[in-house]
Amino acid sequence: MNIHFIAIGGSAMHNLAIALHNGGHSITGSDDQIFEPSRGRLAQKGLLPDVEGWYPEKVHEGLDAIILGMHARKDNPELAKAQELELPIFSYPEFLYEISKSMTRVVIAGSHGKTTTTAMVLHVMNHVGQPTNYMVGAQLEGFDCMVELESGSEFMVMEGDEYLSSPIDRRPKFHLYRPNITVITGIAWDHINVFPTFESYVDQFRKYLETIEPGGALIYNERDPELVKLVEETSAPVKRFSYNLPLFEIVDGQTFIDTEEGMMPLQIFGEHNLSNLEAARWICLEMGVQEDAFYDAILSFTGAQNRMEVFKTGSQVKVFRDFAHAPSKVGACVKALKEQFGTVRAVLELHTFSSLNPEFLPQYKGTMDAADEAWVYFSPDAVAHKKLPALSKADVETAFGAGVRVFDSSESLQSALENPHTIKAMALMSSGNFGGIDLESTLAKY
Repeated sequence: MNIHFIAIGGSAMHNLAIALHNGGHSITGSDDQIFEPSRGRLAQKGLLPDVEGWYPEKVHEGLDAIILGMHARKDNPELAKAQELELPIFSYPEFLYEISKSMTRVVIAGSHGKTTTTAMVLHVMNHVGQPTNYMVGAQLEGFDCMVELESGSEFMVMEGDEYLSSPIDRRPKFHLYRPNITVITGIAWDHINVFPTFESYVDQFRKYLETIEPGGALIYNERDPELVKLVEETSAPVKRFSYNLPLFEIVDGQTFIDTEEGMMPLQIFGEHNLSNLEAARWICLEMGVQEDAFYDAILSFTGAQNRMEVFKTGSQVKVFRDFAHAPSKVGACVKALKEQFGTVRAVLELHTFSSLNPEFLPQYKGTMDAADEAWVYFSPDAVAHKKLPALSKADVETAFGAGVRVFDSSESLQSALENPHTIKAMALMSSGNFGGIDLESTLAKY
């Protein structure tokens, strides 16, 4: 097939483009901004556009399909040309469904834990010698490309994001996959720019339950009352399996999980990760993996990139990077760090549209209370760039609660970070880059 990508630089988009290229398809693409690691990966495959920008002449009748990314706008000139020529136009989740119709579709959904749970499933499947097709929204260790379409497997494992599909398809991505097997890890309000109320956000999961193929398997976190309520209310004709935390204990900073073979040491920690582990176990059982094989595999799982990932292990402090930005993720990260290491510092950057929105900010109340040192950084320039109402340090302090130290310049944050004090562990939580701070040199004393 001859396929053109509009907004090829996106995280999932560039991986899909590479996967199709690897499969022998002819791929072209455009974008007005392409950052690393997308830029380097596309260049390596000869798929990086010669110049950035939109060029309608790239769209012609010889194309079999257009794949449209969310980064493009509805008035994109290449999109207009494709519509004029009446070419088939797909969002990437729509395209993934089309090519996985004959496969057993396994979708990992939920407000938190999607990437880690998906990573666990793929780790186990590789460990037991059963490669599978997949789509993951983040880079995982040991994988060159985060989309695989031609492994020969009957399964297609996909991360089910609830964000919108494309500028002309306003359905959440996970509404398009029609899973045969799915897990929902939990529901916690996010994407306030698209779902302005908690009720409108929850409703997307209610609709998602109706998209599960009849007779399919629904695995859900019984510790989430909102999710349990949805499952109890749905009339979807599916098998239902609930999961909870496994039995575990922490000994000298090491987490052990209880199995039929006794207590086994894990390389991950925190109740959120243990919950993800149980979700992955149920999925793998539905995919035909024996329980003893699952545990044998999961013992070597070290985590997904930027999900409680070890950034630096120094003589004084162990430093982790985490993509956490939503309140539920921040709270889970801080709690896990405290339980595992005792004396901790939690550093959060407010970077997303939701986290910088004054209406959403109160959702963070108490999320960092477990930390011995709780720091929050935001950039007034980022607030202005997103055209949101101005934030003050006092606004952030009020939202998070007493004891939180707020920084509104990267220089002041960098100066404070240079001293490890007496902490044993630190989490740097952000989907951004802390104002461009050189963390390697800043944390040299750790």
